[in-house]
Amino acid sequence: GPATVSELAEPFDMAMPSLMLHLKKLEQAGLLTSQKKGRVRTCFAELQPLEDVQAWMKSQQDQWERRLDRLEAFLDDNP
Repeated sequence: GPATVSELAEPFDMAMPSLMLHLKKLEQAGLLTSQKKGRVRTCFAELQPLEDVQAWMKSQQDQWERRLDRLEAFLDDNP
């Protein structure tokens, strides 16, 4: 769920400006949005881009498993 920048920073031994750079990169990548109210910035995870990547990886999985099975069979036959 939503979390403030301070909440996100809590478990890390990192200066706040460094954390803000990381959050900015995530926001630029479309994986995070943020909203500022007063002095508090709240971040929201944007999961759709990750779900798109997951769907693409799943679509590739069967093809790569078949390729790796053929490679394994080839290597077994050609020591």
